[in-house]
Amino acid sequence: MELLRFATAGSVDDGKSTLIGRLLYDSKQIFEDTLEALEHSTRLRGEEGMNLALLTDGLRAEREQGITIDVAYRYFATPRRKFIIADTPGHVQYTRNMVTGASTADLALILVDARKGIVEQSRRHAFLASLLGVPHLVLCVNKMDLVDYDQAVFERIKDEFREFAAKLAVHDLAFVPISALHGDNVVERSSNTPWYEGTSLLHHLEEVHIASDRNLIDCRFPVQYVIRPRDDRFHDYRGYAGQVASGTYKLGDDVVVLPTGFTSKIAAIGACGLWTVTLMALTLGKAPRMASATAPAARSSNL
Repeated sequence: MELLRFATAGSVDDGKSTLIGRLLYDSKQIFEDTLEALEHSTRLRGEEGMNLALLTDGLRAEREQGITIDVAYRYFATPRRKFIIADTPGHVQYTRNMVTGASTADLALILVDARKGIVEQSRRHAFLASLLGVPHLVLCVNKMDLVDYDQAVFERIKDEFREFAAKLAVHDLAFVPISALHGDNVVERSSNTPWYEGTSLLHHLEEVHIASDRNLIDCRFPVQYVIRPRDDRFHDYRGYAGQVASGTYKLGDDVVVLPTGFTSKIAAIGACGLWTVTLMALTLGKAPRMASATAPAARSSNL
């Protein structure tokens, strides 16, 4: 089953955590004990119903202040696709955490408060997503219930962001009017927006095409860790570990080590747990060495 990684982005209080909670709740991805804990936490805060934002805001400081500070990851699946969600903070001082969450994303959800429109942080996060090479952006105009689901408000924000996005390297841009609090157009199409002709947010996430996003031509493997067992059995072993950034690899392929320019060939491909390991025999000077390239199992077809 294909895996989609996506991250939420946008300014503070635009409803990112609530949207993730609503997405998981309406798609029946939350266990009963978790729901009971959410209801209990909501009552302790003196609120009615269920505060879905608490599902991802797990740190004590986040719950006390009502904000997102760190990146929260959630995993769920539908019959069509598996998902990894990165719920990122909206405050300017935590922008670095947004970058962390979006760095591995295939798609970014840029949330905008329908009452406020596009603000500085909305543009900043969209620019950073573009800078990180996220190929798909979805502008979610949230809190449509607070503007009476006015189509004119949605169209105005849509036109403003489309003009801004024209300056970015965005290959795929979609727009969805939603209400994360009430679930409009999140999992199912809403009757409150009869003028909206697009799909629900979840349907878009299930159908967005990502198979051709990865570069399978230019081989790049940044080395992140050097493995040296330091025992007699592997006396001359050197393992260079990292995530395959692009390209496809097979036995016998020539590899070039930069910046020295030394060349070698891939000697073997093996597997280790959830990771696919590529072993390359490198000749550095006169001493033979082994290098390992690791990539997540979901991308093992790229090796």
